[in-house]
Amino acid sequence: MTAATDWGRRAAALYAADYARKYRAHDDEIGTVEAYVRFCRWLGEVGDRFDRDIDVLDLGCGTGRYFRALHRARSIVGIDASAAMLAEARTPLAPQEITATRIELVQGDILVDDLGASQFDLVYSVGVLAEHSPLNARIVAAVARALRPGGRFAFTTVHPESASIPRTLGRTIGRLIFPMTRGIARRRLHDRLTARGMYADESLIRELLDDTFEIESLERIVSEAHLHCMCTARLMRAGGPPCALSPHTKE
Repeated sequence: MTAATDWGRRAAALYAADYARKYRAHDDEIGTVEAYVRFCRWLGEVGDRFDRDIDVLDLGCGTGRYFRALHRARSIVGIDASAAMLAEARTPLAPQEITATRIELVQGDILVDDLGASQFDLVYSVGVLAEHSPLNARIVAAVARALRPGGRFAFTTVHPESASIPRTLGRTIGRLIFPMTRGIARRRLHDRLTARGMYADESLIRELLDDTFEIESLERIVSEAHLHCMCTARLMRAGGPPCALSPHTKE
């Protein structure tokens, strides 16, 4: 399958076979990395909020390094733009810790593919949204459609104040004057600072989830690479008509 958007094509090109093998090898070395342990604990806590076994969708699953973290998972669908990463996900990290009895891997572009309708209890994404692809209203609506009533959306973003983002002159000036702006000027500057969803702070996340999700937790966490926002939200209102996950390539 060929990714349908520039973001999907870039991800597929970046995570080609050689890179994917190195990425998977790194999985075996990150078990004690503080940020990875925190992300795993967070996902486990989200799973524990359910009183039943759950069906899970991983947006941008990569090598499946977070499959082990999911408590109560009955099934997992992992979608990723890179066929090479999905090939590595056939042998994910710590398979003995994975509770799911069914794992399906789908090559697809999360920005345009249908994610299904009322098929999942939990949709999560770590290190993808507002990092490698935009976090925008289309993604939020697709996730809302995919979730069952009371389902949860758990995701991380790169915060626009992350030290990993290049400090261009325009960004430096924008950050300095942002607290003094109001109205349309403030909104336009915020759009520029978040690169229209390529980074996401608490304000953008609240705006995108408003009226559809109830935010249960929203906090910052520092990894070895970025300053992140880490959000868990519960579906209040489903969105959109029924549609099926596009079965481009299934493993």
